[in-house]
Amino acid sequence: MPPDPSLHQRRRPLTEAELHTIPWLARIEPGERARAAAALRVVQARAGDHVCRVGRPATYWFGVLSGLLKMSSDTPQGQTMTFTGLPPGGWFGEGTAIKREPYRYNVQALRTSLVAGLPVDTFHWLLDHSIGFNRFVMNQLNERLGQFIAAREIDRISNPELRLARSLAILFNPVLYPGVGEVLRTTQQELAYLVGLSRQRVNEALATLQAQGVIRVEYGGVRVLDLEALRSGALGGH
Repeated sequence: MPPDPSLHQRRRPLTEAELHTIPWLARIEPGERARAAAALRVVQARAGDHVCRVGRPATYWFGVLSGLLKMSSDTPQGQTMTFTGLPPGGWFGEGTAIKREPYRYNVQALRTSLVAGLPVDTFHWLLDHSIGFNRFVMNQLNERLGQFIAAREIDRISNPELRLARSLAILFNPVLYPGVGEVLRTTQQELAYLVGLSRQRVNEALATLQAQGVIRVEYGGVRVLDLEALRSGALGGH
């Protein structure tokens, strides 16, 4: 049998409905938007597909239209270190695209996901010509810095409920991931991959957080009820 076509081979132009889900398109001028829309491509990534690989050149700036991705790298000891999850609405890799350097991380689909890509040359054209685009990217970089500082703090947390709470707060960031809304579509196994806990520990931590009234576990996802409590770690009994 012939091999499956690669993600690059499966890419296609976006529909008008898909274009409307991209937050930064609304912030740029009509001519800039037309140029970006013509260059944008989208692909359906299956669970396990790599969108980015360590050492590969950056050819696109990527965004998640639906689904869930994981950003990670492998240590010299062969262990996988997860940096963050990438839920709907999230655009990522702007630092790598700006510097036109090879990826220093892997990005892999945890479930079937729709991923859009803006070619790096168009990305740089917008940086050179669009004030609105520059503001969006600067805001992304600022939020991303805060995200990774929080992620380093989470690495030092041993309490599973607090670790899960802070990790969920990152995934509910309305600036980085405006497509999430109040419900994150995910499974306990996917959360286990992202948080670095066993599925059983995640299940127990979810039950504790739900009992404290900060989240509600629903069919196919998690609804946030008190985002500030998740962010601050001000949980009952801690």
